[in-house]
Amino acid sequence: MSAAFSSASSSAPSASDAAAQRRQASAFAPASVGNIGVGFDLLGHSIEGPRDVATVRRIEAPEVRIRAIRGDVPGADSLPLEAARNTAGQALIALREKLGLEHGFELELDKGIPLGSGLGGSAASCVAALVAANAVLAQPLSRDALYEFALDGESVSSGSRHGDNVAPMLLGGVVMATSTRMIPLSVPDWLYAVVVHPDQVLETRRARAVLADPYALPLVVKQSAHLALFLTGLQRGDAGLLREGLVDLLVEPRRAPLIPGFAAVKAAALDHGALGASISGAGPSCFAWFASRAEAAAAAPAMQQAFADAGFDSRAYITPVAGPRTEVIG
Repeated sequence: MSAAFSSASSSAPSASDAAAQRRQASAFAPASVGNIGVGFDLLGHSIEGPRDVATVRRIEAPEVRIRAIRGDVPGADSLPLEAARNTAGQALIALREKLGLEHGFELELDKGIPLGSGLGGSAASCVAALVAANAVLAQPLSRDALYEFALDGESVSSGSRHGDNVAPMLLGGVVMATSTRMIPLSVPDWLYAVVVHPDQVLETRRARAVLADPYALPLVVKQSAHLALFLTGLQRGDAGLLREGLVDLLVEPRRAPLIPGFAAVKAAALDHGALGASISGAGPSCFAWFASRAEAAAAAPAMQQAFADAGFDSRAYITPVAGPRTEVIG
């Protein structure tokens, strides 16, 4: 086994022995805000709110099979049970193949994150499955080592390998995700978000299709400046820099027309003192960042009302920006 896949608990034989005897584990994965507006396919943060749960069992057969997919979210019963066509199934297939495991996995998914919501539902399934499967390995891997398998799984849904959802789910909080690395970023404890999910569905592939045309270089340069201000604001805990930086000139203008009510939702957030607001992931969910929980709580009803005025019910989640990471729960 290469150094990149060394056991996270290799220095504690007793923990490895216990893991070797364990045959089943369950893990939850939180929802997330991908892109954070200014960091397309690069930045994301986890949130307190909806979550997916995966239960994984070791089986003797050298295969990955999905036994059941449940959940109250619309469309959960239509998700593919064929492992290679499912984000969680493909992630476990990649894990088995890379590690050369002789045993297989049987998987059950309980979906709590709405499909096509822009909250990372497809990513949550594969991350929850990986963390649960990792718990039943004789030599569990580090979170960093699980990253490439999460990218493998996510690509089934989005058609590309991007980590802005899976990385914050694996590590928690705000994470910069490249093709090979997850880098956790500093987050001040006063920073809160409102994430509003309307009763709309927007498929990721459709949302990515509107980005196909090229961008003018001056616009890319301006976006780079916003990204630099945003990252510096996080590192310094500077609300003013965050306000200047949390502006998306590239993706938001093209995706906003796909989300009825978005302009009014964003305006409501800014009118209530948001540091910035944009589209969560591919949409249609929207998010806004605030300098306190009180400000976030005051803004949430106005953001929901803006969606209501457009004819859509919605749910609002008030969450620390430094949200939870995926954890084993049983």
